[in-house]
Amino acid sequence: MSAPRRRPLLPLLLVALLLLLVCEPTEARRGGRRRGGSRRNRFGNVPIDGMYRNPSAKTYYMNPNGAQISKWSHFESEYILGSKIVFMCTATGKPRPHISWYKNGIEVYAHSFFQITEYKVGSNVTVSRMEITPAKQKDAGFYECEADNKYAVDRRGFRTDFIIQME
Repeated sequence: MSAPRRRPLLPLLLVALLLLLVCEPTEARRGGRRRGGSRRNRFGNVPIDGMYRNPSAKTYYMNPNGAQISKWSHFESEYILGSKIVFMCTATGKPRPHISWYKNGIEVYAHSFFQITEYKVGSNVTVSRMEITPAKQKDAGFYECEADNKYAVDRRGFRTDFIIQME
């Protein structure tokens, strides 16, 4: 009888190590800024201690002209079915940032129930407003506004859910 073949352990260990490096642990997060860290430490790939492996990375991540969201809607809101939901997002940057809206990770475009309006203020500020009229049960979810220009991308999220008003 021949001895059973053993599988090499090294490839399995390499795959497990690769998965640990690629997959970041998920963390519960509600809108707004994370606690602690610097103002630009919102993507998880910027080191907290400010030390970068590559010297050019610091100028990339800490660029003062990068898109930055300065004002945004509440991090959690409830709405009454049939009412109007309004989300606001204000971003600054040079060049002027573009603002996109997402619901549950999928980009939202204007249509008959979603009206998206964008205003340009001064030379480097963009204000975007998204209205949902009339609000339905399917409008509940996690919404995000994303501001981007050639130097940076910034994203803020907020959760919304419906309530049933009893009279």
